[in-house]
Amino acid sequence: MKKIIVIVSVIVAIFIALAVITNYQQKQSSEGNPFGKDKIKPSTQEQLDDPLYQNIILPDELEEKLESGEKTTVYFYSPECPACVQTSPVVVPMAEEMDIDLELYNILEFEQGWDDYNIRSTPTFIHFEDGQEVSRLENYHQDHSVYSNWFEEIQETPSE
Repeated sequence: MKKIIVIVSVIVAIFIALAVITNYQQKQSSEGNPFGKDKIKPSTQEQLDDPLYQNIILPDELEEKLESGEKTTVYFYSPECPACVQTSPVVVPMAEEMDIDLELYNILEFEQGWDDYNIRSTPTFIHFEDGQEVSRLENYHQDHSVYSNWFEEIQETPSE
């Protein structure tokens, strides 16, 4: 009976040690992240060095831009969204080529974005002018011209 207690104790100790080590490693890899959070989700961590996910906008920054009336185009995405994973390699370079400052809002890390911007699904693209939404594109589109047409449309939107 004592052997069983010792074995169970060792197994419990190993699981606790693994949990502590994993937590420490997650904190280490989250350090200095652009999200300003102590701990980020593993799927977000995997994208930290990906060139497609560098133009991040934080909720406070977006709010400031909207309050100042600055033209802003935002891509609401989740690193865990399969459609976003397919969309990003298409739209991020496309926006760069079209000279559009496409800012990425990680809705997995900042879940208040779902309600704040009435996001129903990801990916969602919203173009704001004068603090108001003027155009929206939702969901993944196999026909990539849908994205280029939308980008052209928002570029042609006259400023007031």
